[in-house]
Amino acid sequence: MKIPLLMTPGPTYIHEEVRRAMSVEITNPDLDENFFEFYKDTCDKLKQLLHTGNDVLILSGEGILGLEAACASLIGPGDRVLCIDNGIFGKGFGDFAKMYGGEVVYFKSDYRKGINTKSLSEFLEKDHHFKLATLVHCETPSGITNPVKEICPLLKQYGILSVVDSVSAIGGEPLETDEWAMDIVLGGSQKCLSAPPGLTFLSISPRAWKAMLDRKTPIIGFYCNLSHWRNWYEEKWFPYTQPISDIYALSAAVDRLLHEENYIQRHQKLAQSVRTALLEAGLELYPVDSFSNTVTTVFVPEGTTFKDIYDEMHRTHNIMIAGAFDFLKDQVFRIGHMGENCREEKLYITLKALNQTLEKVGVQLKGKLHESFVKETE
Repeated sequence: MKIPLLMTPGPTYIHEEVRRAMSVEITNPDLDENFFEFYKDTCDKLKQLLHTGNDVLILSGEGILGLEAACASLIGPGDRVLCIDNGIFGKGFGDFAKMYGGEVVYFKSDYRKGINTKSLSEFLEKDHHFKLATLVHCETPSGITNPVKEICPLLKQYGILSVVDSVSAIGGEPLETDEWAMDIVLGGSQKCLSAPPGLTFLSISPRAWKAMLDRKTPIIGFYCNLSHWRNWYEEKWFPYTQPISDIYALSAAVDRLLHEENYIQRHQKLAQSVRTALLEAGLELYPVDSFSNTVTTVFVPEGTTFKDIYDEMHRTHNIMIAGAFDFLKDQVFRIGHMGENCREEKLYITLKALNQTLEKVGVQLKGKLHESFVKETE
């Protein structure tokens, strides 16, 4: 089977160095003290990526585990939770809060724009009695990056804890966890870090730890109970057996990113070049502002369907691009330019194939996608 070029917004292409790391012989992670040091060292490298002095944990489960664990550990019956909603994932955060007894209030914003901080500030002036707020840094389905730099300090002014889904942003968007007063920041292995799917990582501020440990009702469940991790290093004890090979790969992937000085600028530049090429060809982007560095979402042109585009890209060019779901199902297609996908040669190949595909399915373009991309990257 010939493996397709993955130009989706996660999982992403995995570099050979990372794949080799997975093949390293394992030890017993529950008994070998060297592995506790390796785990801690990997967490420390993630701290550099997140620009934080807060505790960082790696959890065995895809990124959604972090979202649920944060909600399970912080939210008890009757806690008021503000769900900052300007997209499918932002709205969905509220469902996790409700599962653990949270009384959810939604701050709804335009789904094609980044969160309007001024409007949020006006909302909070009238109602700010919330234990925590959930928000999404990069709304992956819509290709929008929200201004967490402004939102999290605003929440802190009112004593509201911030729980930020940054799964599709970490490694591709600017992020200053401590400077921006972010309490819990959630990441995943398979996005900009370009490691295999299966791991969540998250940072936890002292305020968030206090809220978990001082709560009056017990945390529901075990696997999502972050309080079990409070003294893992001192006690040399993990709540469950660690997926050692996945963590080897994650460590190697973080090394690759940290050894590159300008990884944020690379994402910014190539994302802009992709958007410009699409617009010059006459295609319409879904967002109208706050464009993501890591994923671009484009309306399916009239006269064709997402299935037609996907099938031709996959069958003829062996390239996978993504659609979306919920209300965006069959309305858009998405190109992931994150991590190892965010390389000029891969994006050139993808845009050339997309150009040929759109022409084949009857879409009239105003220019060549790949040629415009090259001009922008020069």
